[in-house]
Amino acid sequence: MAFTLYSLLQAALLCVNAVAVLHEERFLNKIGWGADQSVGGFGEEPGIKSQLVNLIRSVRMVMRLPLIVVNSITIVLLLLFG
Repeated sequence: MAFTLYSLLQAALLCVNAVAVLHEERFLNKIGWGADQSVGGFGEEPGIKSQLVNLIRSVRMVMRLPLIVVNSITIVLLLLFG
């Protein structure tokens, strides 16, 4: 299997899928990455942890429909072309 642009895009799609399926109550709260742990004070710069929690929440909210479409296209392409 050669390293192609398609395989790179497929790997990125798998990573976005992995972020999108993280459940906040079942997984993120148990490791201390829930919404209530990332509250900072007024005027403070958000830390890396709170930025990652916001990124995960944003990916789950914004990428829901595009992921369904892109996953469907990827499945059809894989079925047609192997």
